[in-house]
Amino acid sequence: MIRVLLADDQSLVRAGFKALLGAQPDIEVAGEAADGEEALRAVRELRPDVVLMDIRMPLLDGLAATRRITDDADLKNVKVVMLTTFELDEYVFEAIRSGASGFLVKDTEPDELLRALRAVVEGDALLSPGVTRRLIAEFAARSKEPAAAQSLAELTEREREVMALVGIGLSNEEIARRLVVSPLTAKTHVSRTMVKLGARDRAQLVVLAYESGLVRPGWLG
Repeated sequence: MIRVLLADDQSLVRAGFKALLGAQPDIEVAGEAADGEEALRAVRELRPDVVLMDIRMPLLDGLAATRRITDDADLKNVKVVMLTTFELDEYVFEAIRSGASGFLVKDTEPDELLRALRAVVEGDALLSPGVTRRLIAEFAARSKEPAAAQSLAELTEREREVMALVGIGLSNEEIARRLVVSPLTAKTHVSRTMVKLGARDRAQLVVLAYESGLVRPGWLG
């Protein structure tokens, strides 16, 4: 059972998500929150698998709440998915750098939302390839953070190659075809790379690929 916490200051939005998710046999709405502070308290108390977190909320916005969740070692198994009204929300890149596993626009089709939630629980980044490439490239180009090239020294040549392919938005299956290896081998390389770099999930690996200069904005594979 996938336990989801809904954090949005609009009660109608929460009600819509609750009705959709509650009708699924493998998903349970563990709780609701109307602001960031309430969301934090609920996460610590309920320990959901996934938080659907609105970016703009009173008292504490979704971005700050996400940082506090992902910085808390006791909450390392909680995934955060940001909710936004626009695909290219100015805060989305920062949210992913802060540890969010991805984002969804609020008018996402129901089937896509359900597929996405199940995917993020399995450890996949919740970012469609097309949006990932546009958004991460745009905001990584603006990032003023220092490059993380030194941390890549721990990676093997193949792991760097795999990381670059993750960075341009390829799935494990696409990476496997590109490198002529099995999907399991590709998944193993991705997992080892994440462990070596301390990335929480695939989304952060994409960000690191750009920030380290391994992938440059505009490379679409």
